[in-house]
Amino acid sequence: MPTVTLSVFGGVGAQFFDNNGNPLTGGKIYTYQAGTTTPLASYTSSTGNTAHTNPIILDAAGRVPSGEIWLNYSYLYKFILTNSANVLIATYDNVGGSFNAAPLVANFTGNGVATTFTLPNSPANENNTQIYINGVYQQKNTYSLAAAVITFSEAPPNTSSIEVNYL
Repeated sequence: MPTVTLSVFGGVGAQFFDNNGNPLTGGKIYTYQAGTTTPLASYTSSTGNTAHTNPIILDAAGRVPSGEIWLNYSYLYKFILTNSANVLIATYDNVGGSFNAAPLVANFTGNGVATTFTLPNSPANENNTQIYINGVYQQKNTYSLAAAVITFSEAPPNTSSIEVNYL
């Protein structure tokens, strides 16, 4: 389940219209990774548990059926808006979410032996982690990340303070 943020494109309760100002009944919203034609999931709620269909098919009033579009926090999106016959209305690229998720913080204490530590949640990816041992930033090549498990190449020193900031 990804960390999600509310879309500034479709957000909550947005209504879409054709070029004549009529509700975009049966219109389609395609979601892609920014700058590409690689489909990228959007989500129906803040839980990030259920992905929208891609394309999202608008209802008779030109609204998203769930009423909300949530985005994976780790990506920028490209939205392509078409009518029901796939005639292009507009393209919006490099669109992010409405707010930044607050980073999660996990603290551990090194014992000089253990090299693995398990976070309470999985980060979106390794690029969304910052690890400090006794306040010193750890380069990404000093550890690996597999789901919620961090494995250091060397055990952090005994009584060392390990802080992990992640999304």
